[in-house]
Amino acid sequence: MSESGLTDAEVAAFAGRLDEAERTRRQTRALSLAHPAATLADAYRVQAAWMALKQTRGRRSIGRKIGLTSKAMQAAVGIDEPDSGILLDDMVFADGGVVPTGRFIGLRVEAELAFVLGKPLAGPGCTLTDVLDATAWIMPALEILDTRIFRVDPETGAARRVVDTVADNAANAGIVTGGRPFRPGDHDPRWVGAICLKNGAVEETGLAAGVLNHPASSVAWLANRLGQAGETIAAGEVVLAGSFIRPVEVGPGDTVVADYGSFGTVSCHFG
Repeated sequence: MSESGLTDAEVAAFAGRLDEAERTRRQTRALSLAHPAATLADAYRVQAAWMALKQTRGRRSIGRKIGLTSKAMQAAVGIDEPDSGILLDDMVFADGGVVPTGRFIGLRVEAELAFVLGKPLAGPGCTLTDVLDATAWIMPALEILDTRIFRVDPETGAARRVVDTVADNAANAGIVTGGRPFRPGDHDPRWVGAICLKNGAVEETGLAAGVLNHPASSVAWLANRLGQAGETIAAGEVVLAGSFIRPVEVGPGDTVVADYGSFGTVSCHFG
């Protein structure tokens, strides 16, 4: 990861901008425009500062999300590794429940697998088999995405960059888990697939093998990245391993169902 260059004051100021954008539902301009030399390390500092600000207001961290896990998505943003964000307790929505669109700006949904850890994971040196050994359950999941930063800047026409997405908590806004959880040793996660429907029509399909060849490899990547900073993934935390479908745009009145076959369904309605 490239070295950080932003001052602490600049990091705190941009974290405040993201927080205001979310609370007011008015998007802000990109970190890469305000600070063209911003690095991925800077972006993760902004993300951490924003999540810490939320935690001072009573929010609690429950896990992590991993994004940009497919080669196609990495090529689209010009990087060669995934990114990650933090899951908070107020991002959890019930399977089959209502997601209040009034909380958000521009929603999208992805289908993925959630790893629920029974033991802590630490890097460096964390492997796929370490992840499987530490995982208590794997669950079908929907990730709800939002963007507090303009995807395309209204003044310059510049598209957001990966540093912008990372600062914006890797675009995370919510998580829905459901279906039939399974133990890692009982099934090969690579072959878990989903048919994603919006309002009864199939939008996307995919297999979890699209996530770095094996979704547990994605979780190992996260443990190793966090290990560089002396952080671990704790027992009991949930890790969204990364989407294996294209993001599906949703709005008020839409219902999304991800059908995981023998592993059940997970769904939500956007009210």
